[in-house]
Amino acid sequence: MGLTRCAAVRSKALSGFCRRSDPHLLFGRFERPFRLQLCSRAINIIIILLVLSLLGVAFAAASAEPANDRRRRSVAKCDAAQFRVIVDVGHTAEAHGAMSARGVPEYEFNLRLAKLIERDLIEAGFRKTMLLITEGSAAKGLLKRATVANNSRANLFLSIHHDSVPDSLLEDWEYDGRPGHFSDKFPGHSIFVSYQNGSAKLSRLFGTLLGRQLKNRGLTYTRHYAEAMMGNRRRQLVDADVGVYRYDQLVVLRTTRMPAVLLEAGSIISRDEELLLNSADHQALIGAAVTEAVETFCAARLPTAAIGTLGKRLRCRQDRASACSTAAE
Repeated sequence: MGLTRCAAVRSKALSGFCRRSDPHLLFGRFERPFRLQLCSRAINIIIILLVLSLLGVAFAAASAEPANDRRRRSVAKCDAAQFRVIVDVGHTAEAHGAMSARGVPEYEFNLRLAKLIERDLIEAGFRKTMLLITEGSAAKGLLKRATVANNSRANLFLSIHHDSVPDSLLEDWEYDGRPGHFSDKFPGHSIFVSYQNGSAKLSRLFGTLLGRQLKNRGLTYTRHYAEAMMGNRRRQLVDADVGVYRYDQLVVLRTTRMPAVLLEAGSIISRDEELLLNSADHQALIGAAVTEAVETFCAARLPTAAIGTLGKRLRCRQDRASACSTAAE
C-alpha cells in the first residue's frame, strides 16, 4: 500500500483506505488491526525522516553561513557606531623612527598601514575611528598623542609601528649602490601593553585578542625582546602564546586614559620581511586581524571582575589536553 494511504488512516474521511482488502495478504479477521499497526508505524517513520531531513537542512545552512554574516552578528552585540578607536601613526615625518634595510623611514610604513586599518574599521561600522597624525620632534609628538587621545574620549588607542633591532645586532650590506644595514635574525610582530595604563587589564585583553587574530592568520611574533641580549630593551613576555609584552614606560601607553596597545607590525630591518610588509596582501591580513580584534573587544567589554575570566578563556589552547590554566593577571 502507498505511504500516503497509510498516513490517511487517522483521517475519518479516508479511514477506508486501511480497511480495504489486499489480494496479496490474507489475514482474515486479524487483517484490520494488523493493517492499522502497519499504518501507524509507517506514519511514525515518515515523521522521524522529516525531522531528520529538516535538521540536516538547518545544519547545512548554518555551516554555509558566510563569514561576513557571522561578523555582522558579532558587531551587533556592540554599538560600533559609538565605539571610538584612535589609530595612532607612530613617529612623525620629522622624527621618522627606524630605517628599513632598504633605506625607507619607518614613518612611511606606519602611515600606510594605519590608513588601511582606519579604512577597514570604518567599513566595519566603527565610523568614529580617528587617524592620529602628529608633527614635530619625538618628545613633543608623544605628549601631543596622549593629550589628543584623552580629550577625544576614545574607547581604544592603537599605536602602529614597525620594528628594528639595536645597533649592535646590525650587519652591513649594499642596496641599490648605497651602503645600508640589516638584520634577518628576528622577523615577526610584537604587541606591547603598559601595566601603568589606567585600564591595564583591558589593555592586556585587547593585546591578547589582537595577538590571537594575527596568529590565526598564520603570522608569528618575534621572541627576541625576552632575550638577555636585548639589555635594557628586554621586556617581560606576559602572553607567550600570542606575543604580548609588558612595557610600562611607553608614554603613549602609560599616559592614555583608555585601553592602549602598541603594535610593532613586523621588522623592516629584516630584508625579507620588509618586502612582505610592502605586500598589499600582507597589509590586508594585518588590517583584518585588527578589525576582528576590535569587534570582539567592543562586544566583550565587561565589568572589571569578569575580565580575568574572559582573558583566561581566550588564552586557552585549541588542544583540549593543554592546560587552559594560565589565569589572567
